[in-house]
Amino acid sequence: MDETTAHGDPRAMLAVALREARAGLAEGGIPIGAALFGAGGRLLGSGRNRRVQDDDPATHAETAAFRAAGRMRRYADTTMVTTLSPCWYCSGLVRQFGIGHVVIGEAVTFRGGHDWLAGLGVRVTVLDDAECVAMMREFVAARPDLWCEDIGE
Repeated sequence: MDETTAHGDPRAMLAVALREARAGLAEGGIPIGAALFGAGGRLLGSGRNRRVQDDDPATHAETAAFRAAGRMRRYADTTMVTTLSPCWYCSGLVRQFGIGHVVIGEAVTFRGGHDWLAGLGVRVTVLDDAECVAMMREFVAARPDLWCEDIGE
């Protein structure tokens, strides 16, 4: 896969988000990654949850990818890819800016706001990716305190 495009293939796009999640875990953070793609699968920006690394509760993977993509006039033709179902904060970002498609690596560990987004007309694709599920389950088992902090429990 070319580093700048995933040709609209959800699994190829997820690979970018997974790289970000692995990098976050290696830095001691929460292993959630995301990437924002334009029409045709062109990578616009990627990022990872950096709440721990930056001591910033607002730096979720989706917000980091969104910021890395930079300002655009409209987002209807973009796809947000995330390794984990987006929380309400990140679901709100998708709704606020009219992102047209969300690709989710897994929604087993955490079921965020993606049903709400689908009900509002956002195209939602849940891949049930085994690596995403395994990475989150291992993290939750190893760091339940950090996981509960991240999801607000």
